[in-house]
Amino acid sequence: MPSPARKIIHVDMDAFYASVEQRDDPSLRGKPVVVAWRGARSVVCAASYEARKFGVRSAMPAVRAERLCPQAIFVPPDFSRYKAVSRQVREIFARHTDLIEPLSLDEAYLDVTLGRNGLPSATATAEAIRAAIREETRLTASAGVAPNKFLAKIASDWRKPDGLFVIRPHQVLAFLEPLAVGRLPGVGKVMEARLAELGIATVGDLRRLAVQELEQRFGRWGRRLHELALGIDEHPVQPDRPTLQVSAEDTFEHDLALHELAPHIQRLAEKTWAAHQREASGPHARVARTVVLKLKTSDFQTLTRSLTPPSRPGSASELAEIACALRERVGRPADERYRLVGVGLSGFVDADGFMAQDDLFAGSAFN
Repeated sequence: MPSPARKIIHVDMDAFYASVEQRDDPSLRGKPVVVAWRGARSVVCAASYEARKFGVRSAMPAVRAERLCPQAIFVPPDFSRYKAVSRQVREIFARHTDLIEPLSLDEAYLDVTLGRNGLPSATATAEAIRAAIREETRLTASAGVAPNKFLAKIASDWRKPDGLFVIRPHQVLAFLEPLAVGRLPGVGKVMEARLAELGIATVGDLRRLAVQELEQRFGRWGRRLHELALGIDEHPVQPDRPTLQVSAEDTFEHDLALHELAPHIQRLAEKTWAAHQREASGPHARVARTVVLKLKTSDFQTLTRSLTPPSRPGSASELAEIACALRERVGRPADERYRLVGVGLSGFVDADGFMAQDDLFAGSAFN
């Protein structure tokens, strides 16, 4: 059983981008809103609950969303507004704990084991957070309270939208017993099918399989499955997780040849460099050493090429120059067409220790 001492809350804003649009434009309230650009290459960023009734979901091609819900109102995303609201919500979290692990603009884990403000329980804290979000942002959030992160995340989805669900330590095994194994983190369609071949459909079925057999079949992942089936997850909430990569990418209206990508790479390099500069400022500044070029072919194959130069890029133009040069390392037929290009920076190190790291990162490497 997981340790009852840990108290974790997972907060998930309800249909976040779409809800912000409905809040700011009263004419959209109660209507099926799809946050996406129209077009054959666009994907859905978010869908209001009115649109979800028709089967519209995030990451779905926009043209499919339009077929499912012809009356949908398409609104282009405005990430600057969404980020501003996200900062408001984070400020509310910070009133209750310093242990905040953001997962995206609209969700986060909070460890409230040692909560503030004298609230009597994690449940009371979750209620206070949801109430403050409603009052200060005029939006709703769902929350899950549990002894660990993976259970809290499952719980936050249990009573969406605008709901709260609590899994207490003594309820963990009974709660998990009937759940489909696909609800466990890391169990996708392929793993679910492999488990089904063993007669495992629910967490209860999984729990009855010996850990030794799971390890024999799935290696270390088999032991992890065994632990999840018992509700065990010792991963702590990790505040201020260091950035691994900053990047920007774009999907084209029409597929392009490799030699046509330079202006797009230059534009994306400017966006990526601006994000890098935000990382490189402040008391915990970090700088990146590795340039990454990402490409997606017309048949949806993803390619990445990277270079760690002897001297890190010093400007957006230098970043663009290196990323453009990486095209020479793609090694694909000259007539290959590409639907997407991305430019990224990775290999972050502390700025203060940058000179000390120089020897470590000397030379270059291609993937």
